Amino acid sequence: MRKEHKERLSLDRPSTYQIEVPRLVAVNRAGWAAEMAITVEDQGDPITSLTDHLDQAALNGLLRRLYSTGLPLISAVWLEAGFS
Repeated sequence: MRKEHKERLSLDRPSTYQIEVPRLVAVNRAGWAAEMAITVEDQGDPITSLTDHLDQAALNGLLRRLYSTGLPLISAVWLEAGFS
């Protein structure tokens, strides 16, 4: 069941998103993922979760970057709206 949110999504205000992909994703922490929270759940097959506060353009860029690595997307979830 989808959780109800009172906040509204916006194209120009950042929101927090969590993206999950299979396998261990090696990212350059000094580069594009420097501010991103990265966790790996490893119960047989590893799943990497990437969490960051992004606007829609940055989210699209991140999804394109992950696509270019050839990793299938497990999920992309909006966690909370930005307040700026």
